[in-house]
Amino acid sequence: MASVALALASGLTVSLSARLTRQSGTSFYYAFRILPVRKRRAIYALYSFCRMVDDCVDEPGGEGEAGLRRWAEEVQRCYEGRPSTELGRDLAEALFEFPIPRGCFQDIVAGCRMDLTTTRYPTFADLRVYCERVASAVGLAAIEIFEYTDPRTRQYAVQLGVALQLTNILRDVADDAGRGRIYLPQEDLARFGVSEAELLAAVKGGDAPRAMRELLAFEAVRARTHYDLARDLLPAADRKAMTPAEIMAGVYGALLDEIVRRGSPLGGRVKLSRPRKAFIALRTLVRSRRP
Repeated sequence: MASVALALASGLTVSLSARLTRQSGTSFYYAFRILPVRKRRAIYALYSFCRMVDDCVDEPGGEGEAGLRRWAEEVQRCYEGRPSTELGRDLAEALFEFPIPRGCFQDIVAGCRMDLTTTRYPTFADLRVYCERVASAVGLAAIEIFEYTDPRTRQYAVQLGVALQLTNILRDVADDAGRGRIYLPQEDLARFGVSEAELLAAVKGGDAPRAMRELLAFEAVRARTHYDLARDLLPAADRKAMTPAEIMAGVYGALLDEIVRRGSPLGGRVKLSRPRKAFIALRTLVRSRRP
């Protein structure tokens, strides 16, 4: 809250999206903080929109489909320059500053809508559609704010989005199961001989059989593969501009390493300490400044 007080004391307006982002405790906060003010305001607006539509389908008091439609309509008004909400005004300002494709928001809403209708994913190909909608689409919007120059950076954003979402899925296995959702592909459960009953028993405090640990290790390797693909796809010309995205990758990559180290995320949600996240951000920032 000290940063909010400082802003008020200096005569700056603290936007709703900035307040929502700070209050969320997101691991991405340190990535956002290195941005200049105009970009920071825009990324706060984008992040807050994503939180709002996600809450529509995840929170007990969420509005579900009605909320998704309401926010989709607000995005339309933002593009037309006539937002009707405080967050919409923040978002409209971002759209005035940066050429974020409308399709990004459409994909994000479509991905959240999948959470209202889909609780199982037969194959990884099915799951990847979800990951690209709820995460890669966010990345494609974010790189417009970061101001990339090489078109190949779009593929970097897609792969990094998949990697981040797969990490989220591993971190949240227990929470998602509590909502009746299993994102781990059914083909993978079958491959390792893990039944849904065993998975649900484990997330409720039962022992995780060896096969389940092997399944989760397999999923972690898949996520790491997408981090590696993203890194290889990032053009040299955009490495400095993508420093915020690389901080996100560093923080979530460390989170993935911690999940692997524990052997299972089922014993409680894995988190990184604030000092560790700050250290990763600083280290990534220093590396990005090297020739």
